Amino acid sequence: MTLLLGQTVPDFTQDSTHGPIRFHEWIGDKWAVLFSHPKDFTPVCTTELGEVAKLQEEWEKRNVKVIALSVDSVEDHKKWIADIEETQKADIWYPILGDPDMKVSKLYGMIHPDAAANITVRAVFVIDPNKKLRLTITYPPSTGRDFREILRAIDSLQLTDNYKVATPVNWKDGDDCIIVPSLTDKAEMEKLFPKGWKEIKPYLRVTPQPNRQG
Repeated sequence: MTLLLGQTVPDFTQDSTHGPIRFHEWIGDKWAVLFSHPKDFTPVCTTELGEVAKLQEEWEKRNVKVIALSVDSVEDHKKWIADIEETQKADIWYPILGDPDMKVSKLYGMIHPDAAANITVRAVFVIDPNKKLRLTITYPPSTGRDFREILRAIDSLQLTDNYKVATPVNWKDGDDCIIVPSLTDKAEMEKLFPKGWKEIKPYLRVTPQPNRQG
């Protein structure tokens, strides 16, 4: 199945290290990051799940819940968690879905047969409180993810949902933004952007991040 940005993500009920989870109900009124890893008891995955755990305050600051998945069983996950916590010095506080029947993996298109036929690739799905898919990233099994980049992307999504701006290349929270080209009424712009803006081209207008003080 191919999921497209803006679509409602499929609901499912699946067992996890925190017990059965009905996905849409679990998300509730928060943002969510569903990420798959290829296999338990493997080195790159061990570092990734540890890093996600260490970023707990960053997820909470953004009203984001995180949940992992692989095609291993919940019993294997629980055994592996001890290794992650020992080697990465991190408490795995979030749930890990068991998916030995590949139900969720196939539902979300995480199995790429030409890359790895029997395991999930490193897929990331960022989902908003309306259960809409807002961002996807797919890495091959050999490449570990940068979860701070995922946090940066969520910062952009949450900012641009509430203000008529877009975020330029290499943007980070606190940097200048770009006024969306569809906004052309100067009076409205002055109301929305009291800090002013710099017009480099008619379609390229830079303004301080509107939800920052100063």
